[in-house]
Amino acid sequence: MKKNKYFALAFENGSLTFLDQTKLPFVEEYITTDNYERIAGAIERLEIRGAPVIGIAAAFALTLAMKKNFSKDNFEVTFNRLAITRPTAVNLFWALNQMKIVYDALPDEKTVYEKLLLKAKEIQQDDALMCKKMAEHGMSIFKKKSVVLTHCNTGALAAEGGTAFSVIKKGYENGLVSFVYADETRPLLQGSRLTAFELSQNEIPFEIITDSTAASLFLKKKIDLVITGADRITANGDAANKIGTYNLAVLCKFHEVPFYIAAPTSTIDTSISHYSEIPIELRSSKEITAINGKQITLESYPCYNPSFDVTPAELISGIITEKGLFTFPYHFK
Repeated sequence: MKKNKYFALAFENGSLTFLDQTKLPFVEEYITTDNYERIAGAIERLEIRGAPVIGIAAAFALTLAMKKNFSKDNFEVTFNRLAITRPTAVNLFWALNQMKIVYDALPDEKTVYEKLLLKAKEIQQDDALMCKKMAEHGMSIFKKKSVVLTHCNTGALAAEGGTAFSVIKKGYENGLVSFVYADETRPLLQGSRLTAFELSQNEIPFEIITDSTAASLFLKKKIDLVITGADRITANGDAANKIGTYNLAVLCKFHEVPFYIAAPTSTIDTSISHYSEIPIELRSSKEITAINGKQITLESYPCYNPSFDVTPAELISGIITEKGLFTFPYHFK
């Protein structure tokens, strides 16, 4: 099996280096910056994406902003700027609030940068450990050697080791996964661009399918289980994930196929208890009318482009976290 040489982001020599995911799989281009606004823009443009990685990037961006100006006003301006980059992924707000707790407790302004940098690195390291534990707990979902269907991207590009992808990878390494179907994940094709890239890098057998192909595979009994990630999970287990996830959960219910989610506990928002409370990000119609800047229909046509949908808890067979596998009805501890 190949050793992964790619990475989502790394902090070295006072700057953040990140892989521009919008250019994959054709170009692996890394960008290095110490400008928090450049990082904020990268999150908005999905150069940096994946709920856990967004949170890590925001933590480093906030740290960099305080390097030369550690005033309270600058902290608040930067905090608020980063908080509006992506409204649905709760990991972003979790990470920013972790940084704020550290900042508010500091007695000496001269240590602000060092202390925030230490916390940002801790968040990144903890995410890597959580991904490893999720993979371990995820082995219990396999009852036989399985064909898995997944949606969007949940690998090392989205988290420090991956969420759902880490379960798939470890399952393959342990002889529990034989094949993976990767939804292309329209409109931005995170499946056909990013998940296919990571499956290929890890030499896991796979095929890309259009999002609308999934139902036919269920009818032919070619899918043993589905596993995806999540961007926000409510206290009762409802989950928001990339648009198209709810379709799969409904298909699983009808065809009696298990549907699982893998996500760290930082994705669980215990302040809300129903999917109707999850803010859903609406993105530009240009993502539907064009691909890589090339128009595929008229730019003037109206489009509805929610980035996420929600899956009610009762459709989810289990939620895999670093603390274990939870099943319905969900009571997170």
